[in-house]
Amino acid sequence: MKKLITCVVVATSILSSCDTTETKKDLTLKYPATKKVDTVNTYFGTEVKDPYRWLEDDRSDETAAWVKDENEVTFGYLEKIPFRDQLKQRLEKLWNYEKISAPFKEGDYTYYYKNDGLQNQYVVYRKKGDDGTEEVFLDPNTFSEDGTTSLGGLSFSKSGKLAAYSISEGGSDWRKVIIKDVETKEIVEDTIVDVKFSGLSWKGDEGFFYSSYDKPEGSELSAKTDQHKLYYHKLGTSQKEDQLIFGGTEAEKHRYIGGNVTEDNNYLLISASISTSGNKLFIKDLTKDNSPLVPIIETTESDTYVIENEGSKLYLVTNLDAPNKKIVTVDASNPTPENWEDFIPETEHVLSPNTGSGYFFAEYMVDAVSQVKQYDYEGKLIREVKLPGLGSVGGFGSKKEDKVIYYSFTNYNTPGSTYTFNPETGDSEVYWTPEIDFNSDDFESKQVFYTSKDGTKVPMIITYKKGIELNGKNPTILYGYGGFNISLTPSFSTAMAVWLEQGGVYAVPNLRGGGEYGKKWHDAGTKLQKQNVFDDFITAGEYLIKENYTSSDYLAIRGGSNGGLLVGATMTQRPDLMKVALPAVGVLDMLRYHTFTAGAGWAYDYGTAEDNQEMFEYLKQYSPVHNVKEGTKYPATLVTTGDHDDRVVPAHSFKFAAELQEKQSGENPVLIRIETNAGHGAGTPVSKTIDQYADIFGFTLYNMGYEELPNKAALKEFKK
Repeated sequence: MKKLITCVVVATSILSSCDTTETKKDLTLKYPATKKVDTVNTYFGTEVKDPYRWLEDDRSDETAAWVKDENEVTFGYLEKIPFRDQLKQRLEKLWNYEKISAPFKEGDYTYYYKNDGLQNQYVVYRKKGDDGTEEVFLDPNTFSEDGTTSLGGLSFSKSGKLAAYSISEGGSDWRKVIIKDVETKEIVEDTIVDVKFSGLSWKGDEGFFYSSYDKPEGSELSAKTDQHKLYYHKLGTSQKEDQLIFGGTEAEKHRYIGGNVTEDNNYLLISASISTSGNKLFIKDLTKDNSPLVPIIETTESDTYVIENEGSKLYLVTNLDAPNKKIVTVDASNPTPENWEDFIPETEHVLSPNTGSGYFFAEYMVDAVSQVKQYDYEGKLIREVKLPGLGSVGGFGSKKEDKVIYYSFTNYNTPGSTYTFNPETGDSEVYWTPEIDFNSDDFESKQVFYTSKDGTKVPMIITYKKGIELNGKNPTILYGYGGFNISLTPSFSTAMAVWLEQGGVYAVPNLRGGGEYGKKWHDAGTKLQKQNVFDDFITAGEYLIKENYTSSDYLAIRGGSNGGLLVGATMTQRPDLMKVALPAVGVLDMLRYHTFTAGAGWAYDYGTAEDNQEMFEYLKQYSPVHNVKEGTKYPATLVTTGDHDDRVVPAHSFKFAAELQEKQSGENPVLIRIETNAGHGAGTPVSKTIDQYADIFGFTLYNMGYEELPNKAALKEFKK
C-alpha cells in the first residue's frame, strides 16, 4: 500500500458562476439497476448486511456487466461536459515536454530514464563512457500495444554486465522478471513469473534475491496473500530450482519479506514484517558457506534497516526508542540493540538519510519542508547543504566511488529540476531543468497552521495564483492522505498546473497518520485514533472556508487509496462541507478490507473487525460503505478505480458507489469511473492519466456551476 497515488493539484481565482439549469437537464442520470443479496455477517453478536457482496467477485460475468453499464452512464455524462475536450487538450500540451532522470553508472555504461513528452512509459537510455552515443536500452512502450505493460524495477549485477527487470501487466502488483545481457541486449534465460512486492538484489553476477507469495486459489487479483517468501535465483537454473531462503515455515510466516545485499557483496539483510509498520531484521554473512541467519532485531516494534557498512561495521537507521529516527552503529558479529551506539542521534525533526560518495546525507523534514546535512563516516557534520529554495529534495544517494551526487528539487508551483552536488566543495549546479509551458512566477504557496478539533496544530500548504481575491468563490481541491507514515511534501504536478492556470486553490494539509512529525504523529492517526485524521481534514476544509479562500459550493475533496478512505469518511460524516467528492482507489469497506490480497498487512493502521468488539464498533462507525444514509444529500461524487487493482481491490469502490446511488437525495450525480486494464496507479500510461484528469477536473468544475472554463483567456494565450 506504500506509495500509492499521485497527488491532485489545484490553484486560484478569477472564476464566475453561471446558471446551468438548461444544461443540467441534458445530463439527467438513470443509474444501472444494482441487485441486492441477503448476505449477512455477524460480528460479536451484531448482524451487518452486505447486499452488494456479489460485486467482490471480479471474475464473474455479472460483475463485468455491471462495470460496463456503470461506465456507459459515467462516460455518457462526462462526454457532455462542454469543456472536457479543452481540458484534455491543455493537459496534453502542458504534459508534452521532455523529462529526464538523474544518471547512474552501472559497469561500462551510464543509464538514465527519459520521456520525450507524451510517451506512455519512460524509456531507459544509456551511453558508454563519457562521450558515448545515446542508445535505447529498454523501451517499455514496446511491451504492449496499449502502453499498459510497465517497467516495475531494474537492477544490475555487481559488474553491470547483467540486468534483471520486472514488468507489470495491466497495473497488477504481480510481476514477471526478465534477465538481459547488457552488451548484447539479449534475454539470457527463462522469465521468472509470479513475483509480488519484491525488490531484485544481486549477489555478484551469480544470481539475485526476490520475494513473492504462492499464487492464491481463486482470483489472483483479490484472493488473500499473507505468507511472503524470499528466494534466491541462481543464473543458469530454472525457477523451480530457486532456493527458498526465508518464509517457508509457520515460524517464519510474514506478510512482507525483503532481501538486500550490501554494496560490498558481503552481507544479505532480510527484513520481515507482519504489517506496513515495524519489522524484524536478520543478517547473513555471504563470504562464508552455510553461514547462519543472525537476528539483529527479533520484534516488530520498530522500523529498522541497514543503510551502510564498512567491513563488519553496520550503520542502521531505526526508530527504536527514537520516534523521529536516528542512525546507530554496531558490529555484525554482535548486532543486537544492546550493542548499538548512536552515530547521528535523534533530533526534533524526522530523519530520512541516504549515502553516496563516501558521505552520509541526513534529510530532515522541518514542517514538511526539506533540510539536508552532510556527515562523514565518523559522524562529523561537514555542512548543511544549501538547497535551491523551500520544497522537497530527492536523491543524495550513489555508490561510494562516485565523485558527483545528483538530487532533485521541487515544490507545488516549481517543476522538478535535477542538480549536481560536489561533496567536497558543497557546490550545487543545475544539471537539468524542464522546458515547460507554465509560468511558475505567477503562483505562490503559503504554509499555515490551523487548530484541529482536539486542539492539535496541523500544517497546511495552500497554493494559488498571486493576487487571489479571498471572496469565498475560488474553486478549491483539498487533497489529503493521513496514514501509513507517508509524508506529503511539496511537489509539482503537471496536471495540477492546468488547474492552477484555470484559477482555484490547491490545499494539502499534513494530517495525523502521516510521517511528517515521526512515529507519534503516525500513531495518533491509527486504529482507535483514526477519527483524528478525518477531524484534521474536516477542520482544514472549515479553515479554507472561514478564511474565504473558498466556500462549500466551491470545495472539492480528493484522495487516493488510504486517502480514498479519507474522502469517503469525510463525505459521509460531513456531506454539507463540500460540493464535490473525488475518492480514488479507496479503502472503503473497513469490515472486510483485510480479507483481500495483502490487506491484512494494513492492520497496524486500521485494526480489523475481528480483533475485538471495540475495534469492530469503531470501524463500523466510520466505514464509508456502512455509513451511507438514506435520504441524505451527498456531494457530486466521482469514484475512480481500476479493474486490475490488486492492492485495494475495486470491490471497495463498487460497493460504495452502489450504496451512494441507491440512497442519494437531491440532484448531485454519483458516478463511478472504472479504468480497464489499470491497477492502483503505478505504471498507468500517460494517455490514460491525461484522460483521467480531464474527467476529474471537468466533473469538478461543472458541478461547481461552470458551463465554460473559468479562465478561457489562459487557453487562448497558450494557443498562440
